[in-house]
Amino acid sequence: MHALDTHDVFNQFDELTGYNLVQADAALQEILQRQQAQDFTAPLLHFATQLGNKTTWQQAEQANRHAPELHRFDARGRALDALEFHPSWHSLMTLYREQGLISLPFESESPGRWTAWAAGFYLHGQVEQGTLCPATMTTAAIPVLQKETQLWQQLQSQLFSHDYDARDLPLAQKNSIWIGMGMTEKQGGSDVRANTTLATPIAAGGRGGEYLLRGHKWFFSAPMCDAHLVVARMATPGGEIGGHACFFVPRWRPDGSKNPVRIQRLKDKVGNRSNSSAEVELQDAYGILMGEEGRGIPTIIEMANYTRLNCVLGSAAILRTATVQTIAYARQRMAFGKLLADQPLMRGVLADLALESEAALQLAMYLAQAYETEASNDPLARAWKRIMTPAAKFWVCKRSVELTGEAMEVFGGNGYVQESIVSRLFREAPVNSIWEGSGNVMCLDVLRAMGREPEAARLLLQDLITMAADDAELTQLAHSLARFLSAPALELEPQARRLVQDLVLLAQGCLLRQHAPDFMADGFVSTRLGEQRGAMVVGAFNTAMLDVDAILQRALPA
Repeated sequence: MHALDTHDVFNQFDELTGYNLVQADAALQEILQRQQAQDFTAPLLHFATQLGNKTTWQQAEQANRHAPELHRFDARGRALDALEFHPSWHSLMTLYREQGLISLPFESESPGRWTAWAAGFYLHGQVEQGTLCPATMTTAAIPVLQKETQLWQQLQSQLFSHDYDARDLPLAQKNSIWIGMGMTEKQGGSDVRANTTLATPIAAGGRGGEYLLRGHKWFFSAPMCDAHLVVARMATPGGEIGGHACFFVPRWRPDGSKNPVRIQRLKDKVGNRSNSSAEVELQDAYGILMGEEGRGIPTIIEMANYTRLNCVLGSAAILRTATVQTIAYARQRMAFGKLLADQPLMRGVLADLALESEAALQLAMYLAQAYETEASNDPLARAWKRIMTPAAKFWVCKRSVELTGEAMEVFGGNGYVQESIVSRLFREAPVNSIWEGSGNVMCLDVLRAMGREPEAARLLLQDLITMAADDAELTQLAHSLARFLSAPALELEPQARRLVQDLVLLAQGCLLRQHAPDFMADGFVSTRLGEQRGAMVVGAFNTAMLDVDAILQRALPA
């Protein structure tokens, strides 16, 4: 030791990098096999190796530390509305696009394509989340754009492209494109019907017609995208105001000039720092009407139904990384004479994280399969897709907020610094609860879906009752929910959060009972629904009743 040195550094361990994210995840491997995604396993394994590389983790940290910068004007005062990103952002965007994941569910006809897409999204989200915002919206825009024949013919090749093209150019000059969304306004937020932005036809108007949009958007997601789907109210040249409609608004007008979507400022967000979100003014911005006049909200909600699944997958990815990092750290860090992973109270916290993580994964991937099966007009798959997607978004996204706080606590002060992976997870987690509808909006949407489609609700509950048949706690909850949900919607609304929570716990318990080892299903059901139910904090149960060693080994092989 040098004469001026005060101490050696020991009992300090870096967060885990340099591992294959698929090979370390037994549950994901089983799902890929079970849901017929074997044809996609090799590229996913390669992707998982690239993501686990230490360099990729460093790029994720850099992209979030160096947030995008807005350049509103050039040196002579000409409007630019240009965004500058750190090179790491572009590297991560390139990595995702190269996998073909943007278009995989729609480009391929192979069975398991939705599972493979969901797995790729889940893997990327374990390392960096902000880059998944434009990816989410672009994928979700594809089925909406496919219904607009002329637009789709123009955009299909660029949407299906596996190249990353960051250039800010007119659509026709791009190799590939990204699609964003512009829904919320200051006065409305989630209440899109309160929007005041007006769209006036340039000529005859109508579906596929050209319009000028004037108004504002309070959260304009990913303003560097090549085009956005924007909700605005219809206005006639005579000044009459009609219903809402959805418009395709490119960054560049057909004449080659910049579309006047003026960025006022970028949001200074709690998390999601690598990605840009903006406040914008539409100063007679050029747009093309998508769908029918007055049907803008159903049009954009179709896109939201897909992006909500992404929120579930993204939160499951956050939970997975929180689980992996805490287990890896606790297996090395000594405290009070033992490894953290051998301390009884810590074992309960780690096991709870592992149970929550796999339950989120099983539900998210089962939903992804339902999106594929529903395309063949399967009514049960439609019921899972329509009812369980908002339910899962409500519950899984909320759980990620709480459990990332616990993960940070496992690391102590080392977790409460900006450089920490788990602190980034903690800042990132709330966005999935807020984006595309808050928790209350999701719960109301579940009740609305069940009320409007009672046959779908009946099919879903009967499926869960069948899946729960060999488990007393699950069966009891399934029958109890069936009775509760038969009440009128107005009676259900005050307790909607509890009902949706129990619906998700039932689904997760059933899926674990069907597809996971008994020690995982037993642990989840006993701590969430059985005799140990009711814990107010993570890990508040008797670990002697769980096979903790098996749970942790499954979550991350030692």
